Amino acid sequence: MKIGILTGGGDCPGLNAVIRAVVRKSILQKEWEVIGIFEGWKGLLEDGLARTITLKEVSGILHRGGTILRTSRTNPYSKKVENGEQRVVDKLQELEIDCLVAVGGEDTLGVAEKLGKRGINVVGIPKTIDNDLSGTDNTFGYDTAINIAMEAIDRLHTTAESHNRVLVCEVMGRHAGWIAMGAGISGGADAILVPERPVDMDKVCEQILERHNRGKDFSIVVVAEGAKVSLHEEKDKDGSFIVQELGLDEFGHVRLGGIGNIIAREIEKRTGFESRVVILGHVQRGGSPSAFDRMLATRFGVYAVDMIDRGEFGRMVAQSGKNVVSVELGEAVLKTKTIDDELYETAEVFFA
Repeated sequence: MKIGILTGGGDCPGLNAVIRAVVRKSILQKEWEVIGIFEGWKGLLEDGLARTITLKEVSGILHRGGTILRTSRTNPYSKKVENGEQRVVDKLQELEIDCLVAVGGEDTLGVAEKLGKRGINVVGIPKTIDNDLSGTDNTFGYDTAINIAMEAIDRLHTTAESHNRVLVCEVMGRHAGWIAMGAGISGGADAILVPERPVDMDKVCEQILERHNRGKDFSIVVVAEGAKVSLHEEKDKDGSFIVQELGLDEFGHVRLGGIGNIIAREIEKRTGFESRVVILGHVQRGGSPSAFDRMLATRFGVYAVDMIDRGEFGRMVAQSGKNVVSVELGEAVLKTKTIDDELYETAEVFFA
């Protein structure tokens, strides 16, 4: 048996742990060959980006962030890629790969699902710091990301209090506010703004004013990059994305960023309190994975090899409670997993 493995989309802590698990389980217990495909789906569209991965290459990578296979946001089904699906199929046949393990988020697994319908043996492993994939309770990378954001918020408390400021911390989260919510609750934020609910600046400022009237001279506001801002203009009553540029990537996504600046500006203008913004950006993706993410990624990698051995193709590894299970790839990419009302209501207890 010869299996291929690739990592697609944004990098995150835990990717090397899952690669290590797949390679070690495959070679030591199954005696399979593992082909590493470099730079995501780009590695199956171009020559020279695939080769055999040895045990030596995965030794000592458990604690390392990023991915030794590198990654990209290449989409074989993009209009920019001519005859992409057939080229991927042809390359898999050329490499004599019996099954492909695709490690990624919604976009990467969406491509894997389409290839599965084409007849390619695929197994998906969920990866995203946003934790927004349906079909699994958790994705590795998320725990590390919220701990990084939480530590940043902890540090912001002291400087905000020292200067009597409002500090706005912008974190990642395009369509779901899991990072903002997790880091905000654990970091003691006074307001948490998420994509699931349009941001009402009047309400946010009222909460901050009320807090300051109670004698609190500083506030911490956490906002997800995908939160939609409503400034009470009729044409924009539901809010809209704040983008860095108008261009789209190959999966049709805009490049988000900058909402923290708008929130800070509006707070200062409406309340008179000095406000500053901190944008964590790619800091959330980097560094060593947490113990939880190392464990989850390792379990996912081992289970993926077992799925291949059982012939469970067209499916994704998932966490359900304490167990690792498999689910249909279609279920995993069917919808975005968003924050439920109960969690948001828990956070609201501590707003302002």
